[in-house]
Amino acid sequence: MHIMKRLSEFIKDKRKEEGLTQEEFADRAGVALTVIRKIEQGKENLNLSSVNQVLAMFGQVLVPMDSSEVSGNDSGS
Repeated sequence: MHIMKRLSEFIKDKRKEEGLTQEEFADRAGVALTVIRKIEQGKENLNLSSVNQVLAMFGQVLVPMDSSEVSGNDSGS
């Protein structure tokens, strides 16, 4: 599965588990509502530090990868 789709599903699922709207979630994460919307829509033009600020709420971090990994050349799971 493409990395952005996995990120999108992870964030959306976690937000819903917490019972939060996108706006409430953005407030708690300390990011703009547009950041949450872009993540949940699977947009690829995201600021890594903003994404990591959101992921930090769940003890996660996203690290830079080379272009072959980002383009969806997953070989597994």
